[in-house]
Amino acid sequence: MAHSLVHGVCNHGALRLVLVLVGLSLVVYAVGPPFYWRLRERSVAKASCPSCFCDCSSEISFPIIPLGIINSTYSDCGKTNPDLNEEMEKDIVALLSEELTLQKAVVNETLQHAKASIRDARKSSSHYQKEAEKCNVGMDTCEEAREKAERDIVEERKLAALWEKRARELGWRDSRRVYTKL
Repeated sequence: MAHSLVHGVCNHGALRLVLVLVGLSLVVYAVGPPFYWRLRERSVAKASCPSCFCDCSSEISFPIIPLGIINSTYSDCGKTNPDLNEEMEKDIVALLSEELTLQKAVVNETLQHAKASIRDARKSSSHYQKEAEKCNVGMDTCEEAREKAERDIVEERKLAALWEKRARELGWRDSRRVYTKL
């Protein structure tokens, strides 16, 4: 007797059919939109540029390779547009060297900006350093003047005390009243 694996209403044949349909729908879901957009781009390109008679049959066989690498396959396209024609005639080495010169120009411009910023920072630093030196010289001068004034006051007090002592010895009395708190 053959062993039958029937679980309820579902059997192996129906399960396989469902799995195949799910797999096909996933493939269509994953591959369908790129083909749809490619077809749509072609129809838009044909509508916007009716005077261009291009033999673009190789576009389908090389969809991964960028346009700039295979210039010979698009030799008919863009004959009426001189800017596009000039760009299409450039080979990859020329395009890469042009890109390198542009990057070099950007690097040089950035370097000049950085050097100008460093120059400005050095000027500001030098200015502030000079101001700080002036301030330090002024502080030194003030400190020297304070010390001199302090010495002069000490000498003046000694001299005043000496004169007061001599005056008292000669009989001088202080006639000023001393106010005290009661």
